[in-house]
Amino acid sequence: MNFIKKNLSNILFVGFIIFLFTPYGLPVRAVLIRGVSMVTTRVFSLEKDVDEQVVLDSYQWNLIDKDGNRVPFESFKNRVVLVNFWATWCPPCVAEMPGLQDLYDRYGDEVSFLFVTSDKKQRVFDFMKNKDYSFPVYFEASRSPAPMISNSLPTTYVIDQNGKVVVEKVGAADWNSPKVHRLLDNLLQLKKVAR
Repeated sequence: MNFIKKNLSNILFVGFIIFLFTPYGLPVRAVLIRGVSMVTTRVFSLEKDVDEQVVLDSYQWNLIDKDGNRVPFESFKNRVVLVNFWATWCPPCVAEMPGLQDLYDRYGDEVSFLFVTSDKKQRVFDFMKNKDYSFPVYFEASRSPAPMISNSLPTTYVIDQNGKVVVEKVGAADWNSPKVHRLLDNLLQLKKVAR
């Protein structure tokens, strides 16, 4: 007991380092980030101002699906698309994944979901299996279009059926929120009206 009292600050410091810089702290960091992202998503708008929304000038981007098939981004043209750049080692990415899975479960037939990672394939497959996630994962085979280049993870884009980037969110968010549901419902409704 005397040893613990004498070295309490050292023990706490080592525990803090383990929490911050090792995989052991990842689940705890993810839970904390999920809580913060839920609050900030409710308070702040995800949608870009209309004058800040850019239209993709190119759909020239090649992806590889989980089975090793080449998938051209152009095949998602004229659809509402959600692109999420993520990694298994990224605490904010891990934090927002449950909400993204729920969103995929709700809109997967109407919205094209592209979860893009540069992680090692086996690590991604193990992560997906362990978490029981079923959303579609892709690996980049070429560089993404210029409006969707980010050096931060996670970064999520929502693109309307006309190729306009209406959401560009860096960092974790609560993607299965009423605000996101309204946004996607409106985009899907606009798509139906345009037909």
